[in-house]
Amino acid sequence: MLSTLSLRLRLFILFSGLATASCLLIGFSLFFGFMRAAETGHASGFLLAGVLSFFGVLALSTGVWRFLDENVARPIEHIASTVRTCAHADVKASIDLHKTRFLGDLAPAVHAVTGHLSKVSSGTEEIVAAETSRIMAEKAHLALLLTEIPVAIILVSPTNQIMLYDGQAADVLGQVHVPRLSASIFDYFDEADLQAGLEQLSEKRTEVIVEVCGTGGRLSFELRLKKLHQTPGYMILVDDTHARIAPEAARPLIFDFDLTEHEAEHAIENRPLQSLSFVVFDTETTGLMPNKDEIVQIGAVRVVKGRIVPGEKVDQLVNPGRVIPRASTKVHGITDAMVAEAPAVSEAVSNFHKFARDSVLVAHNAPFDMAFLHRHEKTSGLLWDHPLLDTVLLSAVLFGDTEIHTLDALCERLGITIAPELRHTALGDAQATAEALCKMLPILISRGFETFGEVIQETRKHGRLLKDLN
Repeated sequence: MLSTLSLRLRLFILFSGLATASCLLIGFSLFFGFMRAAETGHASGFLLAGVLSFFGVLALSTGVWRFLDENVARPIEHIASTVRTCAHADVKASIDLHKTRFLGDLAPAVHAVTGHLSKVSSGTEEIVAAETSRIMAEKAHLALLLTEIPVAIILVSPTNQIMLYDGQAADVLGQVHVPRLSASIFDYFDEADLQAGLEQLSEKRTEVIVEVCGTGGRLSFELRLKKLHQTPGYMILVDDTHARIAPEAARPLIFDFDLTEHEAEHAIENRPLQSLSFVVFDTETTGLMPNKDEIVQIGAVRVVKGRIVPGEKVDQLVNPGRVIPRASTKVHGITDAMVAEAPAVSEAVSNFHKFARDSVLVAHNAPFDMAFLHRHEKTSGLLWDHPLLDTVLLSAVLFGDTEIHTLDALCERLGITIAPELRHTALGDAQATAEALCKMLPILISRGFETFGEVIQETRKHGRLLKDLN
């Protein structure tokens, strides 16, 4: 019956009932106090009336608070998070009208507005999609043309960060390590050798050829360094006679020209979210005990400027040096035979550490995965002191503690589909987590959490969720 009443009338009835109940409570308390006073004295009677009134009003207030929290506060949070998800994450999320039924016509009205905006945006999306498709076709054509040229091309910013590489350059860089946009060029080529070549560049000598060792000294490259005139930075060229370039290089043209606009270095806490490089990762293990079990697979993808970078990923099986229990194999599908020829844990962890250099690490329930990495710090000499974000806590910040924050629930909330065959594989879960991160970043910014430090400070309020999960 109350569902037919307006929200204002419902609130009037609620507070009228609260006032009536309070008056009756105090009246009964005074009556019992008066009866007690006749037997034990006025002081005892007044004390009894006061105690009964205090606890009665406290219980009544608690009941009203719980009612308003369940039927007003939480539904409003649900509406706000749903609207922000629709507006900033490009997700066609719907409002649960049953959950928000106490709010009267507010939820249906907001639901109607979001539905109308979805229809309006659909037309806009078609136009944007068509234009994006044209631009992507042009980009693919450019990448194809560059692949036909028997030269690998790498553009480097004034701060020695990689701001463009083509498919063939990806193969050249990949001979040293997984190529990474925005990574330091010195992660791939010996810094002393390369700096010696750069010092030869001048206004008159804009191009030099130098012999440069790859990091680790295992490979040697003949690089042509060319100074750029119209933009800051320099170009590295490697022809197919001096490097093992695969002619069918399949990776797309990868670039980020914003790296030419170098800003002063800021502490990580003060850097904008959209300026950060993230490595989103997941591990599969022999069991759930980090102090006893071991890693059997590492999967990771890179997110730069809020976008997943194609081709920059880790999908590595790991030999744990022990038998994989059948119960674990049933979860992730990895058998002893599959990891027999895989790298040992120390080598796989070391390679992943290189991949994650200068990035913020992101994982779903990060303490679990990080415990396995920290376990190898002493033996490997690697320090896992990267800044860390947990998508469980980000989900709690955006959608509230009362929601479910499993990876499946988060992906469903954000309209992300995980193929069944990829669920519980390291790369599949890392990819899904990265997609969730990309959708959550603009929502966080819309909530006023623009810097990494602001987000970390907010996630600390929800830390108990991770204790409950572990």
